[in-house]
Amino acid sequence: MSATPVLASTREELSALLAPARTGGRRVGFVPTMGALHEGHASLFRVAREHVAGGPVVVSIFVNPLQFGEGEDLDRYPRTLEEDLKICEREGVDVVFAPSVEEVYPGGTPQVTVDPGPLATILEGRTRPGHFRGVLTVVAKLVGLVRPDVAVFGQKDYQQLALIRRMALDLNLGCDVVGAETQRETDGLALSSRNRYLDDEQRQQAVALSHVLMAAQEAAVHGVDVALDSARAELRESLGVDLDYLEITDPQLQPLPAVVPDGTEGRILIAARVGPTRLIDNLPITFGTPPEARPAAPTQGDT
Repeated sequence: MSATPVLASTREELSALLAPARTGGRRVGFVPTMGALHEGHASLFRVAREHVAGGPVVVSIFVNPLQFGEGEDLDRYPRTLEEDLKICEREGVDVVFAPSVEEVYPGGTPQVTVDPGPLATILEGRTRPGHFRGVLTVVAKLVGLVRPDVAVFGQKDYQQLALIRRMALDLNLGCDVVGAETQRETDGLALSSRNRYLDDEQRQQAVALSHVLMAAQEAAVHGVDVALDSARAELRESLGVDLDYLEITDPQLQPLPAVVPDGTEGRILIAARVGPTRLIDNLPITFGTPPEARPAAPTQGDT
């Protein structure tokens, strides 16, 4: 594969480009995106490269209409293919798959879609019914076209990552699903294609989301309720943030009891509007005193 990415727009072109890697037994890495690429996406490309040991990395750029609900920003979503290709070239991406809507959905709106199950009814699913059906359907279609050995997704969309992992397990997709860490600005704001919608004042207000999450992280030593109370207190001091949800769950997005053993891991997730722009973020959280921070048990002879 060339260091300059080759652009494919049809399934036939994609198959032909990947045929040498398949016959040569090389691993294929895949990063699905909707374009409007930024440094967070670039970090996913690097993670994919680490997992393929010299095999090709494929990036798809496709704004998926099936995952946008009524009143959401499908028409407004940025399309920046020329700039996206420059980022792909800089990161050594081998193939960029940028299909049309007709190529991905050749029969029009699909009659057969992926049912995301109960995990899609909470958090994002409460606000965006049908969203994850659209996400999982397009990911399943793209994985079927690329047939990767490993697919990389960002942890910023944590519920999406959890659902894709479940789909890969339940439907035997045959690829490893890797979650890569969220990339942030120096002040903590999670990188997102939607950040470009924010004006200067809204950009300053948006950093509150990460501050809310970090307040919970710092207070987690005192338990679940205190962590959540600290996050809410930070939120009350934040101007311009219209909260959708703020919740603490276990790593599988299931509810946690108020009292958990020391070292219990969880996730704190937030969604809010800043101006007209809806943003999401999340962080891992550990409750009580984690094992590495606890005093060592006395050894024989200690007093």
